[in-house]
Amino acid sequence: MKAAIISIGNSKGVRIPKPLLEESGLIDNVEIKLVKDGLKITPVKKKQPKISDTLLMSQQALAKEWDTPEEDEAWAFLQ
Repeated sequence: MKAAIISIGNSKGVRIPKPLLEESGLIDNVEIKLVKDGLKITPVKKKQPKISDTLLMSQQALAKEWDTPEEDEAWAFLQ
């Protein structure tokens, strides 16, 4: 498929047809690298949170929710 290089403000760009975007996985952010024969455009993979980060966030959220007089009252019958 051929495409023209167009002016976009002070830069240049290429319009990528929708079917190619959908098939390539290019959505928001991309990485552009200079390769031997031209440019290579790849999607930027979203960073997955580490399990330890997620666990820490969960513990912090639970600590806030469970450290209330209402929770103490609700669980008092177990003692």
